[in-house]
Amino acid sequence: MKEATIVKHLRSPEWTWPVLAAYTLLQMWAAHACVFFAHEYAHAFTAWLLGWKSNPFALHYPRPTLVVFLIQLGINQNVDEGPIFASGHGPQAAIIGAAGALVGNALITYTLSRWGYAKVKQVGSRGWAMFAYWTTVASLGNFLDYVPLRTFTLEGDMGSIQRGFGWPPWMILVVLGIPTLLALIYFFARIERATLAWLFPQSAAKRSIIAILTAFTIFGFYGAAGLLEGGPVSYRLSVISVGVCFPFMAFLGAKLVHHRAGRSSV
Repeated sequence: MKEATIVKHLRSPEWTWPVLAAYTLLQMWAAHACVFFAHEYAHAFTAWLLGWKSNPFALHYPRPTLVVFLIQLGINQNVDEGPIFASGHGPQAAIIGAAGALVGNALITYTLSRWGYAKVKQVGSRGWAMFAYWTTVASLGNFLDYVPLRTFTLEGDMGSIQRGFGWPPWMILVVLGIPTLLALIYFFARIERATLAWLFPQSAAKRSIIAILTAFTIFGFYGAAGLLEGGPVSYRLSVISVGVCFPFMAFLGAKLVHHRAGRSSV
C-alpha cells in the first residue's frame, strides 16, 4: 500500500540511467551556480545597504574560462574591506562577511530549497524535486566549506568575522559550527533517505548512486575548499573531509538508502 501511494504521486515513471545521468549533471551544476551567486550577492547587497558599495550587482568576474563557467572559480563579491576596517567599522565588515553563508545560503537557498521541494512534491514533479534536493546539498556544502574548513584563518569571510567582531576561531566554531553540524546530521538522517525513497521508490541502485554523489558533493567538492586557500589548518581539515568523511559517508549513505525508507514525508 505504501509503495503504491508513493508511485501514484509521481507524474512519470522512474528515469532511465541515461536520463538520470543527464539530469544529475545539469542539476548539480545549476544548483551550485544558484547557491554560489546567492552567496556572493548576499555579500554585495549587504555591503550596498551599509553604504560600502555603490552597485550591489557589480561582482568581480575573471577572464572567462571553462573552469569559471563550470564552478564560478574566481568570481567574488567585489567589496573592498580595507576602508571599512580603516575607518573603524570592523563590525560592519564582519556582517558583510557573514552575510554570504547566513543570508545567501542559510536564509535563502537552503530555506527555499526545502520549501520548493515540499511544493513540487505535492504535484509529483520528480525533476523539480531533484533540483530542490541538489540545491539543499549545495547549501550544506557551503556551510561546511566555511565552518569548520576555513574557520581557522584570517583570510576571506571567516577572517572578516574574526577581525570585525573580535572573535577567536573557536567562538565561530561554536556559534556557527553547531548549527552546521546539526543541519548535516538532519540531512543524512532524514532528508536524504526520505527524498531518494520518493524519487526512486523502485531502484535501490539509483538511490545508492545519488547518495554517493551527494557525499562527494558535500565532502569531496565543497570539502576540498581548504586545499586551495585558508592556510595549513584548512588544508588538513580538507584532507580529512576528502579522504575520510567522503568515503565514509558515501558508504554509509549508500547503505542507508539501499532499503527504501518507510516514511518519505520530509
